[in-house]
Amino acid sequence: MAKKRSGALQIGDKIPAFSLKNQDGKTVNHSDFLGRKLVLFFYPKDNTETCTKEACNLRDHYKKLKKSGYEVVGVSMDSEKSHRRFIDKYDLPYDLLVDDQQELVNAFKVYGQKVLFGRKYMGIIRTTFLIDEQGRIERIIESVDSARHAEQILTEQA
Repeated sequence: MAKKRSGALQIGDKIPAFSLKNQDGKTVNHSDFLGRKLVLFFYPKDNTETCTKEACNLRDHYKKLKKSGYEVVGVSMDSEKSHRRFIDKYDLPYDLLVDDQQELVNAFKVYGQKVLFGRKYMGIIRTTFLIDEQGRIERIIESVDSARHAEQILTEQA
């Protein structure tokens, strides 16, 4: 049984509408994914160790994810230019959305207080939402294992 996420989106909820630019400046809308399953992963920062591990794991298993019917899209608050460099450096085959106004991270309630080496700060809390063809949340992965994230998506149950 999935734990309740206080005030946040829950399994079965319809995802919030969104319209954000990708790494190439192209507008991507929530409606673009209706009729397809979606892996929507929120990550803190391009080109950082753990985020790179997660992005590359999804890249390495991208064909399996596609074969299982999933589109893959990442979201962070980095710029188009940063996303483009990240994609080019690691040959990522999926879009990264620019959420520099924190529109989507706030809508999905994945922005909050974090602690690193005892220091408290605000940022994106690494979270992945698996969304069905009707735009409803099927699963939420809050304890993301960056090194085996695709396996979490493909094999673990909610």
